[in-house]
Amino acid sequence: MYSRSEVERQTGAYQSTVTTAIATWSPRLDSETIANIEEAALALREFDLHSLTLFGASDPALAPMSAILLRTESASSSQIEHLTSSAKQLALAELDEGQKQNALTVVGNVRAMEAALRLSDKLDEASVLAMHYELLSRQEGLEHEAGRYREELVWIGNRDNAGPRTASFIAPQHGLVPSAISDVVAFARRTDVPVLVQVAVAHAQFETIHPFVDGNGRTGRAIAHAMLRNKGLATHTTVPLSAGLLVDTESYFEALTHYRSGDAGPIVRRFANAARYAAVTGRELVDNLADQLQQSKDALAGIRSDSAAWKVLPRLIGQPVVNTRYLVRALGMSDMTVMRSLDVLADRRILTERTGFSRNRVWEHRGILNVLDAYAARIRRTP
Repeated sequence: MYSRSEVERQTGAYQSTVTTAIATWSPRLDSETIANIEEAALALREFDLHSLTLFGASDPALAPMSAILLRTESASSSQIEHLTSSAKQLALAELDEGQKQNALTVVGNVRAMEAALRLSDKLDEASVLAMHYELLSRQEGLEHEAGRYREELVWIGNRDNAGPRTASFIAPQHGLVPSAISDVVAFARRTDVPVLVQVAVAHAQFETIHPFVDGNGRTGRAIAHAMLRNKGLATHTTVPLSAGLLVDTESYFEALTHYRSGDAGPIVRRFANAARYAAVTGRELVDNLADQLQQSKDALAGIRSDSAAWKVLPRLIGQPVVNTRYLVRALGMSDMTVMRSLDVLADRRILTERTGFSRNRVWEHRGILNVLDAYAARIRRTP
């Protein structure tokens, strides 16, 4: 309930945004910005190739590595919206073992990212709604909004007020949303715009439309990844692009404000810088995870090559916290075989049992979790 004075303060005329169509528009950028985005695009391609080369297309660790990069990106994207979760909490939530609401919410973002990459060949309105459905269908209190355009006015700033009159930004009226999204999709499908320019502008336009009651930023960044996959900049792994945005959220939000005023340059430059950061730090993250995997392989020296423990090992990159139920489902092995492999991995100090229980036990790879937490801490520390 609002006080009478607050209601009176918010009563009266206001101006909401009407977006300009961009389906056929090309932003004018200076030569320095164009050179920057070309170098950033090359850095993304090299990162993608590095991950593939490091493991090889047939290496059983490549898919888990891609999975953990996707989860890392989802966590960073959520953190931009002040939704934080440790690597362990997120891994436990994937096992249905965790109770942290933030972790469960971030898992929703993981599912949205998975949908984005799965549907990247389409880039249509149905795909956008599918991503949003996966995002919010697990977020407590917002399940009924999942996969639906908003039917109310939304604004940024002073959301707790009775009305939008003192807001910093008022999104378009909800009746304008479907046609505005169709316009963004048409822009995203074009082939005559540099990819990172296209990704940055489509993202900024999507954020300006604000088509949903909640989850706009996370859905918008998932769409960015669908475009990177669709355009061939990241075909084997997920680039930690949101990490590059997270290191300086102030300039990210300022760039969105500039875009709404008609200047696309700042958001294009912000995405180019984020891509560079993602390529450099993502490569270091992949190398550190690969090093953990190699150390674990060394610790298994002397174990028969047909031991089930060798099959479990690469899975730990993508899921560093495991239980028997997960491994039985993931590897198609019997409960007894999985238990024997876990005993071997624990005896070799690769895994640590974390519950102390005789039943419903959970094991973790502390080294991999440390690498992931160190990466998250590095992003938070970067000025």
